[in-house]
This record gives sequence, C-alpha cells and structure tokens, in this order.
Amino acid sequence: MPQPSRLPLLESVLEAVDAGVIVVDAARRIVLWNKWMSRHSGCPADKALGTDLFALMPELRGGRVEAAVTQALTNKFSSLLSPTLNRSPFPLYPSGAAGARGERIQQAIAVTPLAFAAEQPHCLIQLNDVSMAASREKLLREQTELLRMQTFSDGLTGIANRRAFDAAIDREMRRAKRNGTTLSLLMIDIDYFKPYNDHYGHQQGDQCLIQVSSALQALLQRSVDMLARYGGEEFAVILPDNDARQALHMAETLHARVLELAIAHEYAAGPLKQVTVSIGVATLLPGQTALPAALIGAADGALYAAKRQGRNRIVAAQDAPGQP
Repeated sequence: MPQPSRLPLLESVLEAVDAGVIVVDAARRIVLWNKWMSRHSGCPADKALGTDLFALMPELRGGRVEAAVTQALTNKFSSLLSPTLNRSPFPLYPSGAAGARGERIQQAIAVTPLAFAAEQPHCLIQLNDVSMAASREKLLREQTELLRMQTFSDGLTGIANRRAFDAAIDREMRRAKRNGTTLSLLMIDIDYFKPYNDHYGHQQGDQCLIQVSSALQALLQRSVDMLARYGGEEFAVILPDNDARQALHMAETLHARVLELAIAHEYAAGPLKQVTVSIGVATLLPGQTALPAALIGAADGALYAAKRQGRNRIVAAQDAPGQP
C-alpha cells in the first residue's frame, strides 16, 4: 500500500488538532497558523502568515509571551506559561458573541524552540483551551469557601459559631502570650430569653437573636474583633489588645445598643419590659499565663454574677483568669 506524503499528512494533523498551533521564524514572522487559531482569533491564515506575531497582536508585546518566544529563539529555552498567572494573553474567543463581550478563552501556553538543519531557529507556540478546567476550579473554590463559611458560621445569625470561637480564642491567647499584649473577652446573655421564646414563639425568638446579633456585630469596627454565638442565647466577643478599661467601655456600648433596639418583652421578670442583656468581662493581662478555658471561665463567672445581681447589667471579673 502506498504511504501518504509526510508533509500533507502533518498539515492535516495540525489543522485537525483541537489546539492552537503557531510557528514563528527568527524574525518572529508567522510561518504556520492553523485553523484553530483562525477560528478563535478571527484572523484567517492568509492574513497571519508572514506577519510579525507581535505586530498582529501588539498587546503581547512586553509580556510573558514575548519573553518566552525570545528565549526560545535566542537561547533554545522552552517555557510553560501558567494559566493561573497568564490567564488569557492571546485575544482568543470561544465565539463571536463571547468576543463582543470580551470573554476570552483561558489559555495554557507552551513555547518550544525548533531546530532545522541549515535553517534559522524557529519557535512553536501551542495554545490549549483550559476554560472548562478553570471554571471547574473556580466552582470548587467557591464550594470550598461556602463549606468553610458553613463550618464556621452560625446558620441562624450568620456570625461566627462556637467552632470558630474556639479556634479564635486559642489563636488570640497564644498571640497575646507571644507578644506580651492584653486580651479581653465578653460573655453576653439575653435576659429572660426562655420566657420570651415560650410566649412569643420560636420564630419570633429567632428574629430576636438575629436582631441582637446584628446590632452587636455592627459595633465591632476592628477586623480582629470577633462576635460569636456561643450557644443558645449566649454570645461571646473576643477583643485582642483591649485592656480592662477598653473592654468595659465596649461592654457598655453593646449593652446600650441592645436597649436602643427596644424589643418588647412583656414576660420579662424584671421591671423593664423589653429585651436586655447581661455581660461578663474578663481580661488577660500581659505576662499572665492561662488556658482559654480559664479566660472563658472568668468571663462566664462575671456573667453569672451579673445575672445574680438582677440582670441587665455588666460585671467585670475581679480575679485574673486561672487565679482563685
């Protein structure tokens, strides 16, 4: 059986591959431009052939593609251009409509030197469409971020949950010990929440939790501060680099803000027939060593002291965390 000529066979293969194929000579003139390139660039081969690649696509000048081509032609050095760092350097589009919107194909690019006997150096540029893989990667990142948020966010209020709080208090205590700085913790409890929930119903009880948490969150201006739902109707606020005076001031601000909400609570046992909070404050001073449980215990103890004293008030722990 007669064998087909190698050159026409090679040309047929290059035209059929689902990838862009460009070959440029030592002067960077295009000597091969396959159908894939014509289809996705909108530039036919008869216009591209013989043209300087960087004159045809001037936006490639001065970028990573030109540097890779120069390296291939002068130093016979191959390059792989990461689609993460060089997402869409060539103006290539999946369709005319996408081109009108400026939505480029995301590209993986390989630049390879070609050596021919008694010929000037040439350079092969291969382009692969990785848009689908990039879309899958983006979706995976989004799903991972959503899962992370669900893992560390309270499903009802949207603030940090107990798991996020446990990680943060451990991290901040280690940082405070390492840097010799203060760390304060507020424990906040909605007063008489059970009778509120029992009489107004769980749906309104949930709305109360959402309103209170949203009001508290809005007052935390620093990115390092954290409000977390500690459990049920109890919240915790971590205040890095806040001494006892600053923490007490923040507690007073939060307490006053809840009063400003004026959420009616006709079934409160106290004289004030609206939703109020009790707050316990504890501070870890520079040089003190304590486990997270000790700081939480000190703030919790102050909170229960506030509740024993009649609720709707703030109490600061008198003893250092972990001390009798």
